[in-house]
Amino acid sequence: MTAADRGDDLLEQAAAWLADDPDPDTRAELRDLLDRAPHDAAARADLADRFSGLLEFGTAGLRGELGAGPNRMNRAVVIRTAAGLTAYLKHTVDDPAVVIGFDARRGSDDFARDTAAVVTAAGGHAMVLPRPLPTPVLAFAIRHLGADAGVMVTASHNPPQDNGYKVYLGDGSQIVPPADADISTEIGRVESVRSVPLATDGWVTMGDELVDAYLEATAAVVAPDSPREISIVHTALHGVGSQVLVSAFERAGFPPPTLVDSQAEPDPDFPTVPFPNPEEPRAIDAALALAAEVHPDLVLANDPDADRCAVAVPDPAAATKLDPAGWRMLRGDEVGALIGAHLLARGVGADAVFANSIVSSRLVAAMAADAGIRHEETLTGFKWIARVPGLRYGYEEALGYCVAPGTVRDKDGVSAALLVAELAATLHGEGRTLLDVLDDLAVAHGVHATDAFSVRVADLSLIATVMARLRERQPGSIADVAVSRVDDLAVGTPQLPATEGLRYHLADGSRVIVRPSGTEPKLKVYLEAVVPVGGGGLGAARAEAAARLARVRAALEQLTAV
Repeated sequence: MTAADRGDDLLEQAAAWLADDPDPDTRAELRDLLDRAPHDAAARADLADRFSGLLEFGTAGLRGELGAGPNRMNRAVVIRTAAGLTAYLKHTVDDPAVVIGFDARRGSDDFARDTAAVVTAAGGHAMVLPRPLPTPVLAFAIRHLGADAGVMVTASHNPPQDNGYKVYLGDGSQIVPPADADISTEIGRVESVRSVPLATDGWVTMGDELVDAYLEATAAVVAPDSPREISIVHTALHGVGSQVLVSAFERAGFPPPTLVDSQAEPDPDFPTVPFPNPEEPRAIDAALALAAEVHPDLVLANDPDADRCAVAVPDPAAATKLDPAGWRMLRGDEVGALIGAHLLARGVGADAVFANSIVSSRLVAAMAADAGIRHEETLTGFKWIARVPGLRYGYEEALGYCVAPGTVRDKDGVSAALLVAELAATLHGEGRTLLDVLDDLAVAHGVHATDAFSVRVADLSLIATVMARLRERQPGSIADVAVSRVDDLAVGTPQLPATEGLRYHLADGSRVIVRPSGTEPKLKVYLEAVVPVGGGGLGAARAEAAARLARVRAALEQLTAV
């Protein structure tokens, strides 16, 4: 096929999509590209990217940039996806019940309404949450309402130009294989958007009684007689978490957090943060600036859909003249260990199971072993963690914590925030802090120091190139430490399904994992060094762990360079 033929074929595909697109805004966007493409190389390249394939539906559902075309998030893609999901459900249920939530991103309410219209027209029962709400409210609603599936329209912490479509099944967990492939097959059978029937009404819009039920269940994660005296600064990072979190704190008997006003209300432009993810540098600067003024005990941050929770604490080592208290953002692994320690101290049953993802620290596993309870390691993502039989607590290092799986079978940044507040208030009454607990855990189980970095790419093929290179040239040592074992995660084991990634175990107990991100164009590298606290004391062990991490990180930055 000549270049001219390929160009003609692209224009034909775009014209056919244009005729099928139900949205006047994306039709106008695509018409403009088609008009410019014959004489504008940039427009042709943009068009080619938009028609490089249908936005892939997988275990994360859909996530991508908003815009016209099959490789973008838009009403046409969402209607196809909703039709495929409904067809999949109707293989086992004649009139499937689907509960639908949405955040405050651009297009979220339209995508939710389109999904309800598709489900209703197909003979199903669609229930739409009353307003933009956190993802954990949707996850709670599925089981609370007895739905067969749930859809959450959100791109979580992605940039403002993105949106997404997350699918849950009736057990309240996100989809896993083979459901994702089966739904994708049904999506592929949708011949055209205009062939999909859309109801104009007939679905149910839920009232505040659903939110009240979530708040009642969430407030119950803290003990009724535990201390409540704690002062907190909170930021929602322009997402949908403020109102629900404040209500949960008040219902649980805590003083209301002081809000970062500039970030408390939903805003799809995320104007005050370069990237709306509390893991990213500078994301919680506004909260820390407010903390320097009002001197709270804790700073808490949720991501835009409030399923993650970040924690910052006063740290004398971080003190400055402008901020004598000093503030330090805790790593996700540190918060994961703190919540785990708090739950163990409150008491769990002998049949309780703790779990975390393979890229998270091994500290919680050591804690569980010491407490005599079972621990499981899973693939990355709460679609796996939440499915562990007997789960009492699960977490992953990316600020996700499932503290009440009987209520929300997913990560929940609101209930996690309540447990952190309860722990901090309890410690405050004892004259201790969260940092003191981290010290205790290090002395008992060794310093578990973690680090991570990402290699962002513009061309996704570069990730495959790096992974192939690592497999072809497996290092015998990393940072002058022998590699004692390499696990190719793509092979899979009876305990872990196959996934793309490599895990290196070093002779000194350090561990490295390299894997592609499931939601963003980047390669992720996770590092952990474990150093027992010996005669040199905690300070010496932490210094040694930090030095090991630095050496391993430098070596991996070279090995994963694109």
